[in-house]
Amino acid sequence: MWPNVKSNQTMTVRKTETSPILDMVHETATGLHDAGLLNDVTMREFDALCLPAPPAFTPEQVKALRSRCRVSQPVFAAYLNVSKTAVAGWEAGDRKPGPTARKLLDLVDRKGLEVLS
Repeated sequence: MWPNVKSNQTMTVRKTETSPILDMVHETATGLHDAGLLNDVTMREFDALCLPAPPAFTPEQVKALRSRCRVSQPVFAAYLNVSKTAVAGWEAGDRKPGPTARKLLDLVDRKGLEVLS
């Protein structure tokens, strides 16, 4: 699926769970960029538009993730750079993590809490 990249070409690497159609369109845009038909700014903008939205986390998933990391709510909040009340609200279902927090939660879920230290 990855095009052959020569030393003077740029390849945009994406790991997504998007549709096969979007992946093909992105691959085509990468080819156009490599051929010099799409400028760097346009390709960066296209890359940004193709990023998948961070997954949603249920209160149970947030609590399970924190428990798996073996940290308290205040410590988990410090790693995520949010307040302890935000984490408590997520776990109680009173609040939902915003896009940035969801991205960090996804990162911690996939790579572990150490990735944020």
